[in-house]
Amino acid sequence: MTSPAAPARRVPEAVHRRRWAILGVLMLSLLIVVLDNSILNVAIKTISTPAPTGLGATQSELEWAINAYTLVFAGLLFSAGLLGDRLGRKKVLIGGLTVFGIGSALAAFSGSPAELIGFRAVMGLGAAFVMPATLAVLMNVFERDEQPKAIGIWAGGVGLAIAIGPITGGLLLDHFWWGSVFLVNVPIVVLAVGLMLWLVPDSRDPRPGRIDPVGVVLSVAGLVLLVYGIIKGGQLADFTDATVLTTIGAGLAVLAAFVVFEKRSDHPSIDITYFRNKVFSAAIVAIALVFFALMGVTFFAVFYTQSVRGYSPLETGLLMLPLAAAQMIFAPRARLLVDRFGNKATTTAGLLLLAAMLAAFATLDGDTPIWILEVIFLLMGTGMAHVMTPVSVVIMQALPREKAGSASALSNTFRQVGGALGIAVLGSVLSTAYRNDIEDKLGLLPPGARHAAGESIEATLAVADRIGPRADALAGAANDAFLHAMHVTSLWGAAVAVLGAVVVAVFLPGRPPTPEGDDEDQELVTAAD
Repeated sequence: MTSPAAPARRVPEAVHRRRWAILGVLMLSLLIVVLDNSILNVAIKTISTPAPTGLGATQSELEWAINAYTLVFAGLLFSAGLLGDRLGRKKVLIGGLTVFGIGSALAAFSGSPAELIGFRAVMGLGAAFVMPATLAVLMNVFERDEQPKAIGIWAGGVGLAIAIGPITGGLLLDHFWWGSVFLVNVPIVVLAVGLMLWLVPDSRDPRPGRIDPVGVVLSVAGLVLLVYGIIKGGQLADFTDATVLTTIGAGLAVLAAFVVFEKRSDHPSIDITYFRNKVFSAAIVAIALVFFALMGVTFFAVFYTQSVRGYSPLETGLLMLPLAAAQMIFAPRARLLVDRFGNKATTTAGLLLLAAMLAAFATLDGDTPIWILEVIFLLMGTGMAHVMTPVSVVIMQALPREKAGSASALSNTFRQVGGALGIAVLGSVLSTAYRNDIEDKLGLLPPGARHAAGESIEATLAVADRIGPRADALAGAANDAFLHAMHVTSLWGAAVAVLGAVVVAVFLPGRPPTPEGDDEDQELVTAAD
């Protein structure tokens, strides 16, 4: 009686032996990209402080400092993935890291909010070439049966970056100027490039797609117009303004033209046919909605801890540690729940838990015991971990191995677009609710100063510092208005997470049938066909 032959190994033996070391290098590259945004989370209040402490950035400028990076990142991800498929993932990774490092150094020495926004866009350009290549390399150095475990560890690396980012940012801001939160990226880039040259093999798609410059221009232009209109509406607290409506309408029209062009193109940036798979589409939507809710909430949480509660940047970073720690702990283990209960139950439960915690922000006041915020962050991270790992596996295994760059780019494109829209939409909800609540308290100020002071809590507190005897009353009114705006915004975020739960509950597959024998193709996506 002969024993069944082991499945043929697709990965070369030399690469297979160092696969975990390669995963470590890939996670370091990913760490840089995620670390930058998580560090920035605790620095946005400092950057909004007038010079010389910060740049005196307004809330809308802060939103653009985040979204300039995000929109360039999202708009170029798919083309960057295709370039990696064509030129080689290792070359593209090294090039992307180099551009990211240069952009970081320039951002550190920005002299104005406009310069910071521009250099953040350069950083987004570099990051667009890093993120899809890390997952594409991962899929080519691990055998199919180890890919879910490797993706889970990769997702845990995101949690690690989110964990150490705010703490690192707080430590830097306690001892150095605000630009240090960007300059810290440079030595990490140098280390990552050196390790990559030594360890990481190159790979490419034998039949790569063609670059789609028209699609790239249409997608970036449409997203920028849409986000500009949404942020402008929040800044004015008036979404019926002609400029706001015209810009949002133009953005939607350009995005519609992008979809039509992609459907007709023989080399589209985004292959619309992928979305005929309902499981794949539901997983992509889930990622977008999770980051829509999370990025918007993270944006206002920093102002709650620092402006309302009076915590330092370092203390804020430590307060956010449970959010990151939960993701780091549970993301690699989420596969165990998927094996037992299936994608549908695991992901739906994760989104509902996230929605409940977002809604819980509506219960926070200026004197709420801080341990309650810690519990909320812990459970938010737990919910996210049980969404991101299973849907990432679904997306990456839904397409052939040679299309790994495309799958990774699609996943990250929708993640970044969701995050950008979350910051724009929820940031605008926050701005509008805040202005409507604080406006009648600013009546004694000149009209120009009244409009500027009503844009954000930081702007109001800056005015309060200059008006003498009435400062305490105005600062108290600013805190009350911000808390009301935060409550409204958190409920919007919760509603978005509930929508995501409905999508995955309807379209993701349930518990897969137990495979008979060693069928290496029995995967999470058995119900995708």
